Amino acid sequence: MLFGEEEDWKELLSGKAQTELAELIEKAKIHRSAYMQADDVKVAQLWAALTEISLEMKKLQERLGQIEFLARGIKEIGESAKKEAIRERVIDLFRPKTTTEKEEIDKIVDSLMKF
Repeated sequence: MLFGEEEDWKELLSGKAQTELAELIEKAKIHRSAYMQADDVKVAQLWAALTEISLEMKKLQERLGQIEFLARGIKEIGESAKKEAIRERVIDLFRPKTTTEKEEIDKIVDSLMKF
């Protein structure tokens, strides 16, 4: 309290934090009819806001999982293409004729794939 005026604690937050808080309070309003029935409305409103955050996090985790799945697929395709390109170059270089030589080429390619 300063000179008889009471400051709102939210005013002391950074501008970005104030914006985030306002957005979160707005999202929690969809649960207003529920939290207004609670014995402690402020605590219930906080739980409603936490629920909204939790739901958003789950959506993000699901989307991230999809992106990770795609990234793994792209990586596997890239590794396969890389291996085939190495195999073609090694075959061009050594021109294997026997089965043994072809097996040796495979060993060379597998070794090169580790790098």
